[in-house]
Amino acid sequence: MPTTQTFSHPSSEYARTIACHKLKVAAPFHWLSLAIKDFLSSPFISIGYGILFSIIPYAALQLLSAEASPMFIIPMVVAFTLIGPVFASALYDVAWEIEKGHKPSFNHSVKALLRNQISLWAFAVILLLIMIAWVRLASLVFVLFPTAANASLMDMAVFLGVGSLIGGVLSMTVLVISAFTPQIIMERRVDIMTAIFTSANAVKNNLLVMCIWGAIIIASVAIGFLTSGIAFVAIMPMLSFASWHAYIATVKTKKQRTFE
Repeated sequence: MPTTQTFSHPSSEYARTIACHKLKVAAPFHWLSLAIKDFLSSPFISIGYGILFSIIPYAALQLLSAEASPMFIIPMVVAFTLIGPVFASALYDVAWEIEKGHKPSFNHSVKALLRNQISLWAFAVILLLIMIAWVRLASLVFVLFPTAANASLMDMAVFLGVGSLIGGVLSMTVLVISAFTPQIIMERRVDIMTAIFTSANAVKNNLLVMCIWGAIIIASVAIGFLTSGIAFVAIMPMLSFASWHAYIATVKTKKQRTFE
């Protein structure tokens, strides 16, 4: 990798699809190994962002426990959805700086969020809309929940089946459009549709690998919530670093990559 580089100007071509590589099945585990090295190379920055990010799920779980009502968790989930890509993009910059042989810093990672802020926040809003759709659909599915004391197996099967189907479709949609979108937005400063089309194409051409990667992400998030959000201190930066390496390995770049 060249170490002396400058950013190129944003492409004037709108809604294009950048080509991708074909990945090996074990690729996600290699990304995680690289993420561990990045974490150990920048422990203070990594843990700092991890602490900031973990506050949201921790507060959400505390509210849910105190109020015993799922409605109190919705505003926190909204914040989680909006802020997640922002924190991740800052950590992508940390991994990027390490890749270039530079010493990462909080100041530089925060400035990275300004490179393509319109597309970044547009992407966060898209995720928010998907989340809102899920909340609305979940409330409709809840109508199917059996109210009888001794509900039949068929009634439970319908409720769980419909809920799982809707949740699975929305989860796959999020994976397809978000696997590489924020990384592309930050590094290339392209329009939001180019980033989404490129991400969707890369996932389609590496479906098995991305399913494995998606399973790793879901398992990691589950661990984070099972520990009341505390594990996110390490999980968030690790997943962000691994996602950056996933992007570098998957989306094709010019022979001479350009950075600012």
